[in-house]
Amino acid sequence: MTSPTNTVIIGAGLSGLTVAHKLRTSCYGHRFVVLEKGDSTGGVIRSHREQGFIAENGPHGFLDNCVESRTLLEECGLESETIKSPLINFVRYVLLDDELKMIPQTPLKILLAPLIPVGAKLRVLADLWKKPLGGQPTVANWVNHRFGKALLPFADAVFTGTYAGDPDRLTIDSVMPGLRTLELQHGSVIRGLLAKARSRKKPAGAATKLTMPSMTSFPQGMERLPQKLTSYLQEGSNLFLNCGVSAIDCRDGIWKVETERGSFSAENLVLAVPTNTALHLLKDLDRPPLPAIPEAEIVTVVFGFGPGSSLPPGFGYLIPEREQRFSLGTLFSSNMFPGRAPANHILFETLVGGRRHPERLLLSDEALIEHALEDVKDVLPIQGEPVYTRVLRPWGAIPQLEMHYPQLLSWRDGLPAKYPGLHICGFGWEGIGLNDMMKHGVRVAEAIRHGEESGRRRAEVKGIYF
Repeated sequence: MTSPTNTVIIGAGLSGLTVAHKLRTSCYGHRFVVLEKGDSTGGVIRSHREQGFIAENGPHGFLDNCVESRTLLEECGLESETIKSPLINFVRYVLLDDELKMIPQTPLKILLAPLIPVGAKLRVLADLWKKPLGGQPTVANWVNHRFGKALLPFADAVFTGTYAGDPDRLTIDSVMPGLRTLELQHGSVIRGLLAKARSRKKPAGAATKLTMPSMTSFPQGMERLPQKLTSYLQEGSNLFLNCGVSAIDCRDGIWKVETERGSFSAENLVLAVPTNTALHLLKDLDRPPLPAIPEAEIVTVVFGFGPGSSLPPGFGYLIPEREQRFSLGTLFSSNMFPGRAPANHILFETLVGGRRHPERLLLSDEALIEHALEDVKDVLPIQGEPVYTRVLRPWGAIPQLEMHYPQLLSWRDGLPAKYPGLHICGFGWEGIGLNDMMKHGVRVAEAIRHGEESGRRRAEVKGIYF
């Protein structure tokens, strides 16, 4: 058995690395170890660099509108390395009726754009008198009830882009708890948002200026973030790779963790792992209400084209299920960030699979490239053949926040009262975005620092971005 420590962190993805960073920088003398079952850190963050092209086999970036994330970058010296693409300067598209429809950047422009008929726009106002649905409605049922069926393809695109999910299975209470709370409190989403806006006190005479966040990454890809956080750790001292955990137990206020590389003990235990991994480790300690939650995987098909090829302006496009396409959408990678392709070349990444089409992940690389390229050529003015192709298979699955997920969160929140020193965060707990991971990791570290429980923060009303 290794010598006792103050905290054992299971998982060296972004959540676990964030907890470790904050403990190292704000808890002087605090002893911790990070245990990772794989041979590298970073979890689902993987950048692929080949022949001058840089693609992502995972998240492509994060928005710069999170205080915890910005602070983390400053503390580890990464702020000066970031590259940013302001959302307000880049259009996005949704494929509707086999045509790319541009989504404007501001609410007023969205309202004026000919995306849906005038009657459907007026139907949105019915939200003011529609009573909230009871239970846990799916995203599709909720959007149809509150705003009308004309908005369903756009909701489909949003949650395809975020979760690779199915709006007929994702529940609104799970994926947008803040907005759902506003609706239930005020009887209407519109009234709730207006009340929230009025509650924000501004100085007299202050002008209201629309601002939008920027997508943030690094010159050599998103992998730079976990690499930097890992550089402060030492393998065999406070970081143990190839160290899969087989069991956890708590006796007399001390946590014991059994692994492939021996036993570890500590006063605090942080499970910074995906939801289903945590449920597996916790099942013998306290039976969860769900044995597991559904997951979705996506394959990224990367295409590089040479001189003479170009992409439409913007970040890319998403495809609602009703279009019956092979892919979920395409990201214009060389538009998003500089240096993603050699000079006079373009790079785009097409996403395949998701919750609704897991069977497509079973196709060979050759078949995926063929079908994805056929799909893209039918949408974009691409000429000739690609000079570079690569299929990036998933390193991890995306948790799907569907029926009974809120009950799972409530169960998790009750565990620290029964098992002091237990903290649970990671991919799928309270979100799947990189900002969610960093924000939650900071909260856990602060709770450990002050000897408190790391309970759930009040649900926020998050912006919706395509």
